[in-house]
Amino acid sequence: MRVFVTGASGWIGSAVVPELIGAGHQVVGLARSDASAAALAEAGAEVRRGTLDDLDTLRGAAAESDGVIHLAFKHDIAFSGGFEEAADADRRAIDTFGDALAGSGRPFLIASGTLGLAPGQVATERDGQASGPAVVHTTGEPAKRLANAHATAALAERGVRSSVVRLAPTVHGDGDPGFLATVVATAREKGVSGYIGDGANRWPAVHRSDAAHLFRLALEGAPAGSTLHAVADEGVPIRTVAEVIGRHLGLPVASVSPDDAPGHFTWLASVLAMDNPVSSAYTRELLGWRPTGPGLVDDLDKGHYFAAL
Repeated sequence: MRVFVTGASGWIGSAVVPELIGAGHQVVGLARSDASAAALAEAGAEVRRGTLDDLDTLRGAAAESDGVIHLAFKHDIAFSGGFEEAADADRRAIDTFGDALAGSGRPFLIASGTLGLAPGQVATERDGQASGPAVVHTTGEPAKRLANAHATAALAERGVRSSVVRLAPTVHGDGDPGFLATVVATAREKGVSGYIGDGANRWPAVHRSDAAHLFRLALEGAPAGSTLHAVADEGVPIRTVAEVIGRHLGLPVASVSPDDAPGHFTWLASVLAMDNPVSSAYTRELLGWRPTGPGLVDDLDKGHYFAAL
């Protein structure tokens, strides 16, 4: 297929692109900077210059493609107080892709997340659907992204083979710039590897290479309107993560009270406190996805998260 990919030079996109090319697909990647364009060209992708706000560019690239994988999100804006603005831009892009692909039967995938789906219980792919037996527990910012996921799944009714790939909050690997890297940086800064409360709350996780493989499988064969979970570790206790970090950095490991957590972890506190165990049993059965990368603890023990800065 000729596949248009947004976020193609990002943390996940830069793994998805070689995964697609290695399987014989042609990739056209959206690039908003010279550095991104150079990285995509080096990876063997065709470059389409533009941003998520260039809706005509998105529309044209989608119309010329056999499928679209939408990975871009304005994280820089979202994490500096502009989450609603970022989510609105995401929705405009989704609507644009939907209009361009309507009636074609071509695949359209987006990246979403698992946080907030079913606190205190193991979330499945059936949780968080626009209609279904599960109760949705999301509010505020997670609810906005969930609404975008619902809009994507609903494109199946317009003749688009749409899929929502929910990513674990920790998509780990060498070079990870995300949540886990921030937790490690916080431990360094504070001189203690902390966890909130008793640290029994769990995070799902997936290695970046396994997430990229799932995107390819979904592009090639996921049914229209499907929701998939890119989750390898169902739930790793945050205290376990803190203990591994403390051991590698030679720091004490300690509980941080819920009241003190916002001061200690800043914006990460609300996320780090979530209990978010997640199953991917349906995804594995549907697409034959079998994660082969290291688990979260094993990847931490490889040491690359603790390399000298």
